Amino acid sequence: MTEDGIFGDLGITPFRRRVSSGRPAPHLSLRFDSHLFSIDTSRSPKGSVQPDAYLITHAHSDHYGKSAMISPEAVASRETARALEIRHGRRYEGRTFPVGGSILVDDLEVVTYSTGHTIGSVAFGWETDLGVRVLVTGDVKNYENLPKCDLLVTEANYGDPWDPACRFEDDIVGFGDAVDAGSTFGAYAFGKAQRAVSLIRALGCKDPIGMDGKSLALTRELLPGFGPFSPAEENGTDLNVVTPWELSTIRSKRKYVLTGRSDLPFAQIRISDHLDFKGLMRMVERISPKAALVYHPEGRRANMMAHHLRELGMASISVSEIEDSF
Repeated sequence: MTEDGIFGDLGITPFRRRVSSGRPAPHLSLRFDSHLFSIDTSRSPKGSVQPDAYLITHAHSDHYGKSAMISPEAVASRETARALEIRHGRRYEGRTFPVGGSILVDDLEVVTYSTGHTIGSVAFGWETDLGVRVLVTGDVKNYENLPKCDLLVTEANYGDPWDPACRFEDDIVGFGDAVDAGSTFGAYAFGKAQRAVSLIRALGCKDPIGMDGKSLALTRELLPGFGPFSPAEENGTDLNVVTPWELSTIRSKRKYVLTGRSDLPFAQIRISDHLDFKGLMRMVERISPKAALVYHPEGRRANMMAHHLRELGMASISVSEIEDSF
């Protein structure tokens, strides 16, 4: 099925911006009615076509908020905006909203929904002049708050149905055992570190948690009341949450990386911020779109998820298959 066949009746055209090398810029933009929205992408250079809004679903670097955050057309949750400021040491120049709130872009109401991926992560939803309901999810851990839609623009971090690594369950039991034993956990400073702290407190542990500087700053800002915390090097216990790159600097008998990756020299405990393949398919079934555009990441997994959805009878393409550019 061609791109025109999928989107023509919906009155929506997906685009990718070309950079100076001729390669496509990250992710995509959607043109509909009189609007152009750029989704999780870097800023357009001066002199080129400018969008009405840069929709930033969350503050992870592969969603390009570092670039978009200095545009007055940036749109992000309050927590995402603050996380971007802490992570990148620059002022967020766009507009913000509370998670679950709405915001006007020109005369169009854009409603937001929590996705549970990181603190402040949201999906964006709106309805076009033709009555087409569009939902852009970003990355998703919990889809319970997401509404039904006609066009779903979503992730495929674990969307390849033929890759065994895309099917998993979080090892909460193993994580709890490691917490009880007093362990040091490697977790990305934004997102995974806060999930680890939330789980530690949910398990009933009230001990101080040692953290590296960036993880500590983000966690204190985004999880007020979840202390006590201390800098990892000053922590008197073995319970620490630091970035994976700092695990080797911490004196601890038990070290784990909270990841599904296999290229780090430490034992792993699976704690993911994403839905696995089965979860993604349950999400699609619940949302029941007429068409889907799989935009993150680019490459094999997005391609395979779009292919799988087509095999199930749904109109679907991946971001790599977008032909139009500007």
